[in-house]
Amino acid sequence: MVPNGWEVKKLGELCSLNPKKPSKPDDGVVSFIAMPQLSESGKVISTKIKPYDEVSKGFTSFVDKDVLVAKITPCFENGKGALVDNLENGIGFGSTEFHVLRAKKGTHPEFIYYLTRTKELRVKGEMNMQGSAGHRRVTADYFNAYKVVTPPYSEQRKIALILSTWDNAISTTEKLIETSKQQKKALMKQLLTGKKRLVNQETGKAFEGEWEEVLQGDVATFHNGRAYKKTEWEEQGTPVIRLQNLTGRGTEFYYSTLELPEHQYCTKGDLLYMWSATFGPAIWKGDKAIYHYHIWKVSCKPNQLSKQFMFYMLDFETQKWMSQSNGMGLLHITKTTMEKQLIGLPSIAEQQKIASVLTSADKEIEVLEAKLAHFKQEKKALMQQLLTGKRRVVVE
Repeated sequence: MVPNGWEVKKLGELCSLNPKKPSKPDDGVVSFIAMPQLSESGKVISTKIKPYDEVSKGFTSFVDKDVLVAKITPCFENGKGALVDNLENGIGFGSTEFHVLRAKKGTHPEFIYYLTRTKELRVKGEMNMQGSAGHRRVTADYFNAYKVVTPPYSEQRKIALILSTWDNAISTTEKLIETSKQQKKALMKQLLTGKKRLVNQETGKAFEGEWEEVLQGDVATFHNGRAYKKTEWEEQGTPVIRLQNLTGRGTEFYYSTLELPEHQYCTKGDLLYMWSATFGPAIWKGDKAIYHYHIWKVSCKPNQLSKQFMFYMLDFETQKWMSQSNGMGLLHITKTTMEKQLIGLPSIAEQQKIASVLTSADKEIEVLEAKLAHFKQEKKALMQQLLTGKRRVVVE
């Protein structure tokens, strides 16, 4: 049902697809945006300044307030696109894999932008792609023919204003998260190297004394996980933790009914370390499980090493190892190599204090991330309601 006062129009009636190239500006420079400079959340990450003559041939042109949509798979499905603004001299050029949508008179540019962000347009576009596998593209004809229930301009503008307010809240929260992560990173560098000493609550003074330099293998045991054959996976049994289960890239579990030594099982609160393809520590939050061979279980010696302190030390040291090797070389890290790594170790009381401060920093980030997820979900639901007229706005 079409909302009262709205009309069903083709997108091609609301905007021009891939309009003509603008004239060369007086100073001859323009903005340039390549595909990697667009985010999957619909934003311009960065731009470059280039001479008009260098990019005016062989690239796609656009101007301020145009909407860019990636047309090639998988960029289109992943949401690559943006509403461009503040371009150098108001002009830009970019990838030939962009479609450019320019709002016609009587259509608000941000309304067009939010239409291109809808799941329906993306799903139908994917179904109508043309071309060979790996090079399939959404055509201009698809956009021109795509039907839209369209409100009057004043309502378009109000809808765009509401959704942009949510976008601003999302952007602000993302920046807060990034700032908090950078602050935590700096704090780790200070606390885990002893450059900053915290206050000992028992004495009311800062912790003192030299840190002891020890081999990781002297204060912790790295237990190897187990490799499995496909024939050993079961539908029931003990869940097997793989990298995907720790990194959020997948939650599906494999199961095993094999009887293994006790050290190859882990329970809630155990410290795990991923050492292949993805590097870093994690605290297991589930029930009893078996861990895959790309993962070590790290057992800390009581009264010598705090598990929470070791978690942050492993995280900190991983960053250092990866930066030293430029992301290379760690693909072949071994248990022996880990055991021979030297770390600075303060008293157990100072370890616990450091871990407590860094845990608080993590919790602040978790609160912001939960807030961000809430904002995104609310905006998604609101887009669906506003752009279909199921929820009407008050126009002043």
